[in-house]
Amino acid sequence: MIPLRYNARSLVRRRTTTIAAALGMALVVFVLAASLMLSSGIKKTLTQSGRPNVAIVLRKGSDAELASGVEKAHVALVSAREEVARDGSGAPLSVGEVVVVITQEKIDGNGISNLSIRGVPENVYAFRPTVKVTEGRPARPGTDEVVVGKRARGRFKGVDLNKAFELKKNLPVQVVGVFEDDGSSYESEVWGDLETVRRGFGREDGVSSVRVQLTSPEKMDAFKTAIEGDKQLQLEVFPETTYFEKMSEGTSAFVNGLGITIAVFFSIGAMIGALITMYASVAQRRKEIGTLRALGFSRSSILFSFLMESLMLAVAGGVLGVLAALGLGFVKFSMMNFASWAEVTFSFNPTPEILVFAVVFGGIMGVIGGFFPAVRAARVPPIAAMRGA
Repeated sequence: MIPLRYNARSLVRRRTTTIAAALGMALVVFVLAASLMLSSGIKKTLTQSGRPNVAIVLRKGSDAELASGVEKAHVALVSAREEVARDGSGAPLSVGEVVVVITQEKIDGNGISNLSIRGVPENVYAFRPTVKVTEGRPARPGTDEVVVGKRARGRFKGVDLNKAFELKKNLPVQVVGVFEDDGSSYESEVWGDLETVRRGFGREDGVSSVRVQLTSPEKMDAFKTAIEGDKQLQLEVFPETTYFEKMSEGTSAFVNGLGITIAVFFSIGAMIGALITMYASVAQRRKEIGTLRALGFSRSSILFSFLMESLMLAVAGGVLGVLAALGLGFVKFSMMNFASWAEVTFSFNPTPEILVFAVVFGGIMGVIGGFFPAVRAARVPPIAAMRGA
């Protein structure tokens, strides 16, 4: 078997072509890793918003809060179920909320985008203990005050601490606080008083959704059966984790599909680059190949050696692409969530599985691109090669 250091020295000696081919591989791996990281970030941001012991109740046939409506009377019936947990005073741990979307001018001057507004009751922070107001203070109930999520802050005009904007015409609100929720999708929203949002958008007769905290996740099936079994209510129950998984599917699939399509086209170019590089290498090293054959190395050894050289080149490019993609872990990316039709800010999520897959993908491209040059090298006649033919 030909030592791998022979291949490493060959790559170093042909520095210019090696760097060019490796950068081509790096670009493909970077694009692939970036799309998978963003898709993973979308799923993480949305699914992180859900808890396994919380159920969300929507109008039957609605697949998102924005399209749902639950009557006021039904809110009390849902919250009164025995599966619903109670706080220290005996009140049910539940929240009825109104969700609307408004168009707001972006602060960077790039036009307008959709911003999600959530009307919340006074007990919302008790219901969602992970949500913390980190700057300013909570909005006072019954007022035109709002708090903004960390990721929505400063992205739209007026949507920042101590500033004001209009929820709709002639309905100005004052931003009095900024909240965080461990990077969940709530951080891309604006929260205002439930009654204020209801009046402003003509939703006085009900809410968009009801969330209830159950005594345990095991009560989910019983609660779902009871609510959906009451035909008068016309309501549907989803575990909150399942709901947010469904919310992430469309956007995540779009990002995955786009990224993989681009990566495939780029990979064709990268494989052609590797093919040309390795063919040139074979042409320049005919005497070397003849010497190796004369020393007793078989055709299969030559084939394997050149495949390994192509693989080394691809892996080097893949590692470079992955390192570049890791830098995206500090980048925040805003895009429309197809389920809520509001802009949500996501982070790139570099998981070990994604990084390993991207490098392996680069290695496979290298083997494919180097196969035919390796076959050509294995077929070089030893005597002809030694004569420089």
